[in-house]
Parts: sequence; C-alpha cells; structure tokens
Amino acid sequence: MKNFLASIFKRKRTSPVVNGRAAHGARQFPDVGGAHQIVIGTGQSVGIERDHNEDALLVLTGQLTSVDPIPDFGLFVVADGMGGHRAGEIASAVSIRTVARMLTQETVMQLLANDRSELEKPLQDLLRDALEQANRAVVEEVPGGGTTLTAVVLLGRQMTIGHVGDSRAYYIQNGKTEILTRDHSLVERLKELGQLTAEEAAVHPQRNVLYRAIGQGANLEVDISTQSMPSGGGHLLICSDGLWGVVDDGRIQKIVNNSTHPQIAAQELVTAANNAGGPDNITVILVRFPKD
Repeated sequence: MKNFLASIFKRKRTSPVVNGRAAHGARQFPDVGGAHQIVIGTGQSVGIERDHNEDALLVLTGQLTSVDPIPDFGLFVVADGMGGHRAGEIASAVSIRTVARMLTQETVMQLLANDRSELEKPLQDLLRDALEQANRAVVEEVPGGGTTLTAVVLLGRQMTIGHVGDSRAYYIQNGKTEILTRDHSLVERLKELGQLTAEEAAVHPQRNVLYRAIGQGANLEVDISTQSMPSGGGHLLICSDGLWGVVDDGRIQKIVNNSTHPQIAAQELVTAANNAGGPDNITVILVRFPKD
C-alpha cells in the first residue's frame, strides 16, 4: 500500500525559510450592483517559509441590467500547485485559465448572445467538463506538475461548486462555519476510515499527501455540488491550505464576522496565517452575500 501511494501521491514541495513577506496580489473589488449584491475581497501571500508562489486565484463577476437582463454571474477559483522546477505554479495557472475560458464561453457568452436560450448543459456538467479539460491540459503541458482546484460558480441565486484536492470552500453565517468541500488527502481518508483522529491527522507527517489532484492522471473524478445562494447574508470563503492548515476554524470565523468589509477580512486572514508561521503559500477569496 505504501509503495502504491508513494507512486501516485505528490507531496507539496517545501522551501528553505526566508524572510516573511507581506500579503500581495490583493485588490479591493467594488460592490457588484449595489447594496443588494455580493461584495468580494481577496488576499494572497507567498508565506514565510516559501520562496515563490504556487497558488493562483481568479475572480470574474458580471451583471447586465436592461430590458433583457441576464442572471448575475460570478466565478471564483483557487488553485494550489505542486511539483518542482516551477511545475506547481504553471499547473495552477494553466488549470485556472482553462476553467475560466471554458466556463465563460459556455455560460456568459451564451447568455449574452442576442438569440440566447437556456444553457445547453446543466451547470454541474459544464463545471465538471471544465475541470476535466483543465486536468487534460496540465497532464499534457506540465509533466510532473499538479494542482488542487476549487471553483464556485454563481449564476443568479444558484451556487455550484467543483472541487479536487485540499483547497477548501466554507460557508460562514451566524456564528457557524460549514465546510462545503471534502479534502482529497490521505489523512482525511484515514480519518473517514477511523484510523486517525482529528488530532493525529493535524500533525501527521503525510498530511499534505493527496490521492486526487488535477494533473495526476488521465482520468479525474470531480466533486460537484449545487445549492441555492444562502438567504440572510453570510460569507463564502475559498482558500488554500496555507490558511486553513494553520488558522483554526474558530479564528477564521471570528475574523470574517468582525470585519466591516470582505477585503479587510481577507487581508486579516492572510496576516493571521503568516503570524502562525506562514509555512505555505496563502490564498483567500471571500464573498459576502446580500442579506435579502
């Protein structure tokens, strides 16, 4: 079993300790459509112990208000690359570009057509196709590289999640934090089988080993789920394990709930991860839902 696992799992590469770096790549996004629409913040840092960034994030939003409107659209993606010799950062970039290109062509461009009709495929199928195409692209273009990828598509009031790896999506509301994705990691599987406790998994030497990731084989199984956009507000958090692996859920929830704007919260989450040692790249997308 161990030899088999060693042949298919990729441990995320570690780097020598270097001076800590402040969060970078973050920008403030305006409210989309006013007070009754989503508000977005992002944050990213190379971390304290890494010398380059293998994470990637993407945010696309759109709104058309006219005599012939289209549903509000949002695409939010986090990818955490792995592999030496720049393979990880290339894999995450290739996968995010592929997913964004396919989804915008199959959703936004179709909805914007003058003779538009309903989407040709259910959104779940479109998202699965996009992640599978991203897998093929990484396998072909980045030999030896791989990446996690967690994508959330908002279309009107519908939220669809596509997920591979151990980046995460959370829903935070009213003092509660719900993990919307399942880690495809060795320790998570061992926890599910009752062979590890949560405490043991947190310090396990193979806690970063994945059994499912983009770029790790010709066939890819993708987790897909759909739910309605939550009523009553709340936040969607998408992040790499550079955040959730070092900052506990209670601290994440407190930062999100106590901040006045998602951008402020995103930056504070990055700072918290760096203050906890910053052992990995840190990437955060935080979406605040309207309360009505």
